[in-house]
Amino acid sequence: MKRRDIRRSNDKGAPKWMVTYSDMVTLILVFFILLFSMSQIDSVKFEAISESFRNRMIFEFYPSPVPMENPTEHTRDEESGKNSNEFENPTQLENNTDEDDITEQDTLDNLMENIQQYLEEHELTNEISANRTDQGVVLVLQESVLFDSGEAEILEKGEPFLTKIASMLESLPNNVKVEGHTDDRPIDNYRYPSNWELSGARASSVIRYLIDENEFDESRFSSVGYGDTRPLVPNTNEENWAKNRRVEIVILEESQGDDA
Repeated sequence: MKRRDIRRSNDKGAPKWMVTYSDMVTLILVFFILLFSMSQIDSVKFEAISESFRNRMIFEFYPSPVPMENPTEHTRDEESGKNSNEFENPTQLENNTDEDDITEQDTLDNLMENIQQYLEEHELTNEISANRTDQGVVLVLQESVLFDSGEAEILEKGEPFLTKIASMLESLPNNVKVEGHTDDRPIDNYRYPSNWELSGARASSVIRYLIDENEFDESRFSSVGYGDTRPLVPNTNEENWAKNRRVEIVILEESQGDDA
């Protein structure tokens, strides 16, 4: 009897090209899933995260897993603040603007009180006034305190008050603006052809006295002559004329110093 041959199954699995093809399809699928997921990202948040990673300081939050060769040197750097950053030490970035403004305001308020006290003690309130404005501290000196009529040379009786003001300015960094004012009656002589020259000369005389007697930095001071263009009261009688003939010393707020 002839032996019957048994057919054996010769199943070798999928062809080799099928494996490569399957891997390619899987990668394409993953790629499109990645594109889809990125299209749903909030652009603002994504940019913030990207920026944080671009900032090298963010990596200083965590200690290095690799032991350092000189740990004592690193400790000294941290103590000295070399490796500190704005995230670990937020108090270093505190804005002191508000505190500075309060200190400046208190300083000018104290100056105002001291001047007012001086005027009352020396009975000068009728000839000199002090006011607190947005500009700073404004001192209004009538002509009779400082000058003879039509002149710009400071009188001896006006020097003590200017000396007092100078002593107060020594402890302040504020800039000072001096303004000269006249009444509307015209003046015409060889020295002052008009009220413009007279008012400017009076303002300059006050600044020159302050600087010469105390050696202030000249860049702190500015002068201007307004003539009769800014009267306090209408130029209608002798009393009003006297009020308008004046010199104003403005001790400016530090924030307005550059605009003097």
